[in-house]
Amino acid sequence: MAMSVGIAKSSPKHQADIPGLMTGVVLIGHGGFENLQYREDIAVPNPAPGEVLIRVAAAGINNTDINTRIGWYSKAVKSGTEAGGAQGFEIQDADASWSGVPMAFPRIQGGDCCGRIVAVGDGVDAGRIGERVIVRNMLRSYVDYRPMECWTFGSECDGAFAQYAKAPARETFKVECEWSDIELASVPCAYSTAENLLHRADVVAGEHVIITGASGGVGSAAIQLAKRRGAVVTAVAAKTKADQLVALGADRVHPRGESILKGQGRETVDVVIDVAAGPDFPELLEVLKKGGRYAVAGAIAGPIVELDVRTLYLKDLTFLGCTFQEDVVFENLITYIERGEIRPVVGKTYPLKDIVQAQQDFLSKSISGKLVLVIPQ
Repeated sequence: MAMSVGIAKSSPKHQADIPGLMTGVVLIGHGGFENLQYREDIAVPNPAPGEVLIRVAAAGINNTDINTRIGWYSKAVKSGTEAGGAQGFEIQDADASWSGVPMAFPRIQGGDCCGRIVAVGDGVDAGRIGERVIVRNMLRSYVDYRPMECWTFGSECDGAFAQYAKAPARETFKVECEWSDIELASVPCAYSTAENLLHRADVVAGEHVIITGASGGVGSAAIQLAKRRGAVVTAVAAKTKADQLVALGADRVHPRGESILKGQGRETVDVVIDVAAGPDFPELLEVLKKGGRYAVAGAIAGPIVELDVRTLYLKDLTFLGCTFQEDVVFENLITYIERGEIRPVVGKTYPLKDIVQAQQDFLSKSISGKLVLVIPQ
Protein backbone atom coordinates (compact mmCIF):
# COMPACT_ATOMS: atom_id res chain seq x y z
CA MET A 1 0.00 0.00 0.00
CA ALA A 2 1.39 3.43 -0.90
CA MET A 3 0.52 6.78 0.61
CA SER A 4 0.19 10.00 -1.34
CA VAL A 5 -0.47 13.62 -0.49
CA GLY A 6 -4.10 14.13 0.40
CA ILE A 7 -6.55 15.46 2.95
CA ALA A 8 -7.11 13.39 6.07
CA LYS A 9 -10.30 13.46 8.11
CA SER A 10 -8.65 14.61 11.34
CA SER A 11 -8.69 18.21 12.54
CA PRO A 12 -5.03 19.17 12.96
CA LYS A 13 -3.88 21.81 15.38
CA HIS A 14 -1.63 24.30 13.62
CA GLN A 15 0.74 27.17 14.36
CA ALA A 16 -0.37 29.64 11.71
CA ASP A 17 -2.30 29.81 8.49
CA ILE A 18 -1.14 27.02 6.21
CA PRO A 19 -1.84 27.41 2.47
CA GLY A 20 -3.86 24.93 0.51
CA LEU A 21 -1.24 24.61 -2.23
CA MET A 22 2.52 24.30 -2.16
CA THR A 23 5.60 24.19 -4.36
CA GLY A 24 7.40 20.91 -4.86
CA VAL A 25 8.86 18.38 -7.27
CA VAL A 26 6.81 15.36 -8.27
CA LEU A 27 8.06 12.21 -9.95
CA ILE A 28 5.53 11.16 -12.59
CA GLY A 29 7.09 7.82 -13.53
CA HIS A 30 10.31 5.84 -13.77
CA GLY A 31 12.81 7.22 -16.25
CA GLY A 32 14.94 10.25 -17.02
CA PHE A 33 15.15 13.74 -15.61
CA GLU A 34 12.07 14.74 -17.60
CA ASN A 35 9.98 12.78 -15.09
CA LEU A 36 10.85 15.27 -12.35
CA GLN A 37 8.27 18.08 -12.52
CA TYR A 38 8.61 21.31 -10.54
CA ARG A 39 5.11 22.48 -9.67
CA GLU A 40 3.45 25.19 -7.61
CA ASP A 41 -0.03 23.65 -7.40
CA ILE A 42 0.48 20.61 -5.18
CA ALA A 43 -2.05 20.08 -2.39
CA VAL A 44 -0.58 20.60 1.07
CA PRO A 45 -0.93 17.36 3.06
CA ASN A 46 -3.08 17.26 6.16
CA PRO A 47 -1.63 15.26 9.07
CA ALA A 48 -3.66 12.20 9.99
CA PRO A 49 -3.93 10.99 13.60
CA GLY A 50 -0.45 10.30 14.94
CA GLU A 51 1.22 12.43 12.26
CA VAL A 52 2.86 15.86 12.14
CA LEU A 53 3.07 18.40 9.32
CA ILE A 54 6.55 19.79 8.68
CA ARG A 55 7.47 23.02 6.92
CA VAL A 56 10.50 21.69 5.05
CA ALA A 57 13.62 23.85 5.08
CA ALA A 58 16.15 21.60 3.33
CA ALA A 59 16.33 18.14 1.74
CA GLY A 60 19.40 16.15 0.76
CA ILE A 61 20.13 14.37 -2.52
CA ASN A 62 20.61 10.61 -2.21
CA ASN A 63 21.32 7.58 -4.36
CA THR A 64 18.02 6.10 -3.21
CA ASP A 65 16.04 8.92 -4.84
CA ILE A 66 17.93 8.55 -8.11
CA ASN A 67 17.77 4.75 -8.08
CA THR A 68 14.02 4.91 -7.55
CA ARG A 69 13.54 7.43 -10.35
CA ILE A 70 15.51 5.41 -12.89
CA GLY A 71 14.10 2.03 -11.84
CA TRP A 72 17.52 0.69 -10.86
CA TYR A 73 16.07 -1.61 -8.19
CA SER A 74 14.45 -3.75 -10.87
CA LYS A 75 16.13 -7.15 -11.20
CA ALA A 76 16.21 -6.48 -14.94
CA VAL A 77 19.01 -3.95 -14.34
CA LYS A 78 22.50 -5.47 -14.20
CA SER A 79 24.70 -2.35 -14.20
CA GLY A 80 25.58 0.40 -11.75
CA THR A 81 23.54 3.54 -11.16
CA GLU A 82 25.58 5.74 -13.50
CA ALA A 83 24.60 3.76 -16.60
CA GLY A 84 20.99 4.95 -16.36
CA GLY A 85 21.31 7.99 -14.14
CA ALA A 86 20.22 10.47 -16.80
CA GLN A 87 17.74 8.53 -18.94
CA GLY A 88 16.64 5.63 -16.73
CA PHE A 89 16.48 1.94 -17.68
CA GLU A 90 14.21 -0.20 -19.83
CA ILE A 91 12.26 -2.00 -17.12
CA GLN A 92 8.91 -3.32 -16.01
CA ASP A 93 7.50 -1.17 -13.19
CA ALA A 94 6.46 -4.16 -11.09
CA ASP A 95 9.77 -4.49 -9.19
CA ALA A 96 11.33 -1.08 -9.83
CA SER A 97 11.17 0.25 -6.26
CA TRP A 98 13.54 -0.76 -3.48
CA SER A 99 10.73 -2.65 -1.71
CA GLY A 100 9.76 -4.63 -4.80
CA VAL A 101 6.24 -3.17 -4.68
CA PRO A 102 5.19 -1.02 -7.67
CA MET A 103 5.49 2.72 -7.08
CA ALA A 104 2.43 4.97 -6.97
CA PHE A 105 2.71 8.10 -9.11
CA PRO A 106 2.85 11.02 -8.86
CA ARG A 107 5.24 10.79 -5.92
CA ILE A 108 7.09 13.49 -3.99
CA GLN A 109 10.52 12.02 -3.36
CA GLY A 110 13.10 13.14 -0.82
CA GLY A 111 14.40 10.83 1.91
CA ASP A 112 16.19 13.58 3.85
CA CYS A 113 14.01 16.07 5.66
CA CYS A 114 14.82 18.94 7.98
CA GLY A 115 12.21 21.51 8.97
CA ARG A 116 9.83 22.67 11.68
CA ILE A 117 6.57 21.16 12.83
CA VAL A 118 3.69 23.50 11.96
CA ALA A 119 0.69 21.25 12.62
CA VAL A 120 -0.14 18.03 14.41
CA GLY A 121 -2.84 15.43 13.88
CA ASP A 122 -5.12 13.96 16.51
CA GLY A 123 -3.30 12.27 19.35
CA VAL A 124 -0.13 14.33 18.99
CA ASP A 125 0.88 16.90 21.62
CA ALA A 126 0.32 20.40 20.21
CA GLY A 127 3.37 21.44 22.23
CA ARG A 128 5.49 19.91 19.48
CA ILE A 129 4.53 22.71 17.10
CA GLY A 130 7.63 24.81 16.44
CA GLU A 131 10.15 22.01 17.02
CA ARG A 132 13.04 21.77 14.55
CA VAL A 133 13.10 18.17 13.43
CA ILE A 134 14.48 15.52 11.12
CA VAL A 135 12.53 12.47 9.98
CA ARG A 136 13.64 8.86 10.23
CA ASN A 137 13.98 7.89 6.57
CA MET A 138 13.14 4.21 7.13
CA LEU A 139 9.63 4.44 8.56
CA ARG A 140 8.18 1.63 10.68
CA SER A 141 4.87 3.17 11.76
CA TYR A 142 3.11 2.44 8.48
CA VAL A 143 3.93 -1.29 8.73
CA ASP A 144 2.92 -1.53 12.41
CA TYR A 145 6.52 -2.03 13.49
CA ARG A 146 6.69 -5.53 12.03
CA PRO A 147 10.23 -6.97 12.17
CA MET A 148 12.39 -6.36 9.10
CA GLU A 149 9.74 -4.22 7.36
CA CYS A 150 9.71 -0.50 6.69
CA TRP A 151 8.74 2.20 4.20
CA THR A 152 11.22 4.66 2.75
CA PHE A 153 10.28 8.30 3.22
CA GLY A 154 9.87 9.61 -0.32
CA SER A 155 9.22 6.19 -1.86
CA GLU A 156 6.28 4.38 -0.29
CA CYS A 157 4.98 7.73 0.97
CA ASP A 158 5.62 11.34 -0.03
CA GLY A 159 8.86 12.91 1.14
CA ALA A 160 10.74 16.18 1.46
CA PHE A 161 11.05 17.61 -2.06
CA ALA A 162 8.26 20.09 -1.31
CA GLN A 163 7.42 22.95 1.03
CA TYR A 164 5.45 20.70 3.36
CA ALA A 165 5.67 17.03 4.30
CA LYS A 166 3.86 14.87 6.81
CA ALA A 167 5.39 12.06 8.85
CA PRO A 168 4.63 9.88 11.86
CA ALA A 169 5.11 11.90 15.05
CA ARG A 170 7.03 9.11 16.79
CA GLU A 171 9.50 8.93 13.89
CA THR A 172 10.00 12.70 13.69
CA PHE A 173 12.82 13.71 16.02
CA LYS A 174 13.45 17.06 17.66
CA VAL A 175 17.12 18.05 17.41
CA GLU A 176 18.76 20.65 19.62
CA CYS A 177 22.05 21.85 18.15
CA GLU A 178 23.64 24.85 16.48
CA TRP A 179 23.82 23.20 13.06
CA SER A 180 22.18 24.84 10.06
CA ASP A 181 19.08 23.32 8.49
CA ILE A 182 21.22 22.37 5.52
CA GLU A 183 23.60 20.40 7.73
CA LEU A 184 20.76 18.62 9.51
CA ALA A 185 19.21 17.72 6.16
CA SER A 186 22.45 15.89 5.35
CA VAL A 187 21.93 13.35 8.12
CA PRO A 188 18.89 11.06 7.83
CA CYS A 189 19.62 8.81 4.86
CA ALA A 190 23.43 8.82 4.67
CA TYR A 191 24.20 8.75 8.37
CA SER A 192 21.52 6.24 9.32
CA THR A 193 22.68 3.93 6.52
CA ALA A 194 26.29 4.23 7.67
CA GLU A 195 25.45 3.79 11.35
CA ASN A 196 23.27 0.79 10.51
CA LEU A 197 26.15 -0.86 8.64
CA LEU A 198 28.47 -0.37 11.61
CA HIS A 199 25.79 -1.39 14.11
CA ARG A 200 24.90 -4.58 12.26
CA ALA A 201 28.59 -5.45 11.80
CA ASP A 202 29.18 -4.71 15.51
CA VAL A 203 32.32 -2.66 14.85
CA VAL A 204 34.38 -2.08 17.99
CA ALA A 205 37.50 -0.12 18.94
CA GLY A 206 40.74 -1.29 17.38
CA GLU A 207 39.21 -3.14 14.45
CA HIS A 208 40.40 -2.40 10.92
CA VAL A 209 37.49 -1.30 8.75
CA ILE A 210 37.66 -0.70 5.01
CA ILE A 211 34.97 1.60 3.55
CA THR A 212 34.18 1.71 -0.17
CA GLY A 213 32.63 4.73 -1.89
CA ALA A 214 34.20 6.72 0.91
CA SER A 215 33.84 10.18 -0.63
CA GLY A 216 30.07 9.85 -1.03
CA GLY A 217 27.40 10.66 1.53
CA VAL A 218 27.24 7.22 3.17
CA GLY A 219 30.98 6.63 2.91
CA SER A 220 32.01 9.93 4.46
CA ALA A 221 29.45 9.38 7.23
CA ALA A 222 30.83 5.89 7.82
CA ILE A 223 34.35 7.28 8.24
CA GLN A 224 33.23 9.61 11.03
CA LEU A 225 31.04 7.02 12.70
CA ALA A 226 33.67 4.29 12.53
CA LYS A 227 36.29 6.60 14.03
CA ARG A 228 33.78 7.50 16.74
CA ARG A 229 33.81 3.79 17.64
CA GLY A 230 37.61 3.75 17.75
CA ALA A 231 38.16 1.76 14.57
CA VAL A 232 41.13 2.03 12.20
CA VAL A 233 39.72 3.19 8.85
CA THR A 234 40.92 2.60 5.31
CA ALA A 235 38.83 4.61 2.85
CA VAL A 236 38.53 3.63 -0.82
CA ALA A 237 38.12 6.68 -3.06
CA ALA A 238 39.68 8.64 -5.89
CA LYS A 239 43.21 9.91 -5.23
CA THR A 240 41.97 13.48 -5.60
CA LYS A 241 39.71 13.02 -2.54
CA ALA A 242 42.44 11.67 -0.23
CA ASP A 243 43.15 14.86 1.73
CA GLN A 244 39.45 15.47 2.37
CA LEU A 245 38.94 11.93 3.68
CA VAL A 246 41.95 12.13 5.97
CA ALA A 247 40.48 15.36 7.33
CA LEU A 248 37.29 13.40 8.10
CA GLY A 249 39.32 10.89 10.09
CA ALA A 250 40.45 8.19 7.65
CA ASP A 251 43.76 6.63 8.68
CA ARG A 252 44.56 5.54 5.13
CA VAL A 253 43.11 6.15 1.67
CA HIS A 254 43.28 3.42 -0.96
CA PRO A 255 43.04 4.81 -4.53
CA ARG A 256 39.88 3.64 -6.26
CA GLY A 257 40.70 1.55 -9.33
CA GLU A 258 43.87 0.04 -7.86
CA SER A 259 43.98 -3.52 -6.52
CA ILE A 260 42.62 -3.60 -2.99
CA LEU A 261 44.28 -6.96 -2.38
CA LYS A 262 47.71 -5.66 -3.40
CA GLY A 263 47.25 -2.47 -1.46
CA GLN A 264 45.99 -4.01 1.80
CA GLY A 265 47.33 -7.55 1.79
CA ARG A 266 45.47 -10.78 2.35
CA GLU A 267 43.49 -11.16 5.61
CA THR A 268 44.27 -7.74 7.07
CA VAL A 269 40.77 -6.32 7.54
CA ASP A 270 38.16 -7.12 10.22
CA VAL A 271 35.13 -5.49 8.59
CA VAL A 272 34.20 -4.36 5.08
CA ILE A 273 31.61 -1.57 4.85
CA ASP A 274 30.52 -1.66 1.21
CA VAL A 275 28.22 0.58 -0.84
CA ALA A 276 29.91 -0.16 -4.18
CA ALA A 277 30.03 -3.93 -4.87
CA GLY A 278 30.95 -4.31 -8.58
CA PRO A 279 34.24 -5.75 -9.81
CA ASP A 280 36.14 -5.15 -6.55
CA PHE A 281 33.86 -7.52 -4.60
CA PRO A 282 36.10 -10.64 -4.80
CA GLU A 283 39.13 -8.77 -3.47
CA LEU A 284 37.12 -7.31 -0.60
CA LEU A 285 36.55 -10.86 0.62
CA GLU A 286 40.20 -11.76 0.19
CA VAL A 287 41.39 -8.92 2.45
CA LEU A 288 38.97 -9.96 5.21
CA LYS A 289 40.45 -11.94 8.06
CA LYS A 290 39.05 -15.35 8.94
CA GLY A 291 35.79 -14.71 10.76
CA GLY A 292 35.52 -11.26 9.20
CA ARG A 293 32.26 -9.43 8.52
CA TYR A 294 31.07 -7.99 5.21
CA ALA A 295 28.22 -5.45 5.47
CA VAL A 296 26.59 -4.00 2.36
CA ALA A 297 23.95 -1.33 1.73
CA GLY A 298 24.48 -0.41 -1.90
CA ALA A 299 25.88 -1.46 -5.25
CA ILE A 300 26.70 1.75 -7.11
CA ALA A 301 29.50 0.04 -9.05
CA GLY A 302 27.24 -2.82 -10.13
CA PRO A 303 24.88 -5.27 -8.39
CA ILE A 304 26.06 -8.45 -10.10
CA VAL A 305 29.29 -9.78 -8.56
CA GLU A 306 31.47 -12.87 -8.69
CA LEU A 307 31.40 -14.92 -5.49
CA ASP A 308 33.58 -17.95 -4.85
CA VAL A 309 31.49 -19.66 -2.19
CA ARG A 310 34.60 -21.43 -0.93
CA THR A 311 35.97 -18.06 0.22
CA LEU A 312 32.76 -17.48 2.17
CA TYR A 313 32.68 -20.76 4.06
CA LEU A 314 36.36 -21.65 4.37
CA LYS A 315 37.07 -18.25 5.97
CA ASP A 316 33.91 -18.38 8.13
CA LEU A 317 32.82 -14.97 6.88
CA THR A 318 29.58 -13.28 7.89
CA PHE A 319 27.56 -11.48 5.22
CA LEU A 320 25.18 -8.73 6.33
CA GLY A 321 22.64 -7.11 4.02
CA CYS A 322 21.69 -3.83 5.69
CA THR A 323 18.45 -2.06 4.80
CA PHE A 324 16.08 -2.41 7.77
CA GLN A 325 17.16 -0.33 10.77
CA GLU A 326 16.46 -1.04 14.41
CA ASP A 327 15.03 1.96 16.27
CA VAL A 328 18.24 2.50 18.22
CA VAL A 329 20.17 3.37 15.04
CA PHE A 330 18.38 6.66 14.37
CA GLU A 331 17.99 7.42 18.05
CA ASN A 332 21.76 7.12 18.47
CA LEU A 333 22.33 9.57 15.62
CA ILE A 334 20.32 12.24 17.42
CA THR A 335 22.51 11.69 20.48
CA TYR A 336 25.72 11.96 18.44
CA ILE A 337 24.53 15.24 16.89
CA GLU A 338 23.53 16.81 20.18
CA ARG A 339 26.83 15.76 21.79
CA GLY A 340 28.82 17.23 18.90
CA GLU A 341 30.42 13.87 18.05
CA ILE A 342 29.81 14.07 14.28
CA ARG A 343 29.47 16.83 11.69
CA PRO A 344 28.37 16.46 8.07
CA VAL A 345 30.28 17.94 5.18
CA VAL A 346 28.08 19.90 2.76
CA GLY A 347 29.50 20.07 -0.73
CA LYS A 348 26.97 22.31 -2.47
CA THR A 349 23.44 23.64 -2.12
CA TYR A 350 20.78 24.26 -4.78
CA PRO A 351 17.32 25.80 -4.90
CA LEU A 352 14.64 23.12 -5.22
CA LYS A 353 13.91 24.13 -8.81
CA ASP A 354 17.46 23.05 -9.74
CA ILE A 355 16.96 19.46 -8.66
CA VAL A 356 18.04 18.11 -12.05
CA GLN A 357 21.37 19.95 -11.85
CA ALA A 358 21.83 18.65 -8.31
CA GLN A 359 21.26 15.06 -9.42
CA GLN A 360 23.58 15.52 -12.39
CA ASP A 361 26.31 16.77 -10.06
CA PHE A 362 25.63 13.90 -7.69
CA LEU A 363 26.03 11.36 -10.50
CA SER A 364 29.25 13.01 -11.69
CA LYS A 365 30.89 12.39 -8.29
CA SER A 366 32.83 15.62 -8.88
CA ILE A 367 31.77 17.25 -5.61
CA SER A 368 32.77 15.89 -2.21
CA GLY A 369 30.27 16.15 0.60
CA LYS A 370 26.51 16.22 0.70
CA LEU A 371 24.43 17.98 -1.97
CA VAL A 372 21.39 19.65 -0.44
CA LEU A 373 18.26 21.29 -1.86
CA VAL A 374 17.05 24.47 -0.18
CA ILE A 375 13.26 24.55 -0.13
CA PRO A 376 11.52 27.86 -0.95
CA GLN A 377 9.97 29.51 2.12
